[in-house]
Amino acid sequence: MSLPKMIAAHPQVQDETEELVTAARHAMLCSLFCTSCADACVAEDMDMAQCIRNCLDCADVCAATARLAVRRTAQNIDVLRAQLEACITACETCAAECESHDNPHCALCAKMCRECAEDCRKALPLVK
Repeated sequence: MSLPKMIAAHPQVQDETEELVTAARHAMLCSLFCTSCADACVAEDMDMAQCIRNCLDCADVCAATARLAVRRTAQNIDVLRAQLEACITACETCAAECESHDNPHCALCAKMCRECAEDCRKALPLVK
């Protein structure tokens, strides 16, 4: 299945905005990475409370961002722009925390968060 095809099939979509579709897809994937990382942090022997919190916050923000990005009927541009900005902040915060830990799940989560933040940055100026 293809997210771009789904969005292009919407009767009110004239300009698909590939960057926004990419940001939506990666935000949903980032939400899953962050959820998985938080779960793995629970199993670590050290205190991972802050990392768990950042991962779960980021997962929720990313999931909401993905949902808002694919809604095209009567789109609320100001809210979508604010959500993309919130996603960038949540991803950068989560990545910084995960990068402070030396374990494979945090390294993967940090990389996904950095990619998601970059995708949201690319989409933001095109959301008008």
